[in-house]
Amino acid sequence: MKKWIYPMLAVAAAAIGLLLYNATVYKTITPEVAFVTIKGERISVGDLRGKVTLVNFWATDCAICVREMPQLVETYRKYQSRGFETIAVAMRHDPPNYVLAYAEKSALPFKVAFDPVGDLAKAFGEVKLTPTTFIIDKRGHIVSRIVGEPDFKKLHELLELKLAEAG
Repeated sequence: MKKWIYPMLAVAAAAIGLLLYNATVYKTITPEVAFVTIKGERISVGDLRGKVTLVNFWATDCAICVREMPQLVETYRKYQSRGFETIAVAMRHDPPNYVLAYAEKSALPFKVAFDPVGDLAKAFGEVKLTPTTFIIDKRGHIVSRIVGEPDFKKLHELLELKLAEAG
């Protein structure tokens, strides 16, 4: 082989690795946690069984998070009648008054939860980057982890597939 092939293969492998990191598809059990919403509602993972759920870790100071939020709202509205739930988890550094103001101003139709000490982020695999989105199937398995803004076309394809599955 030519000497230049090896560096090209290394670059290609790195690019593939980055793509896999951005939208990892795997199957693992959702951690047994409880979300507490800005309205004081407590939602356990068990309460979500039978639904396809999107859990989005975000922050009001995250430009990508704010930019993707209208598409998350649109996705929620598109699939909610078919057993789809969305929970937006505000990161621990996000002041609660900022989260409340943003949720109210944006009229977020889905559940918004606080993670005041970072327990939820830790339970979901030490989430540190925002946005980080998880898709959970009807059986409670995490089937996708997306770091950064999702490709919404691919996300919708995955949701269609998971919503069609038996619970």
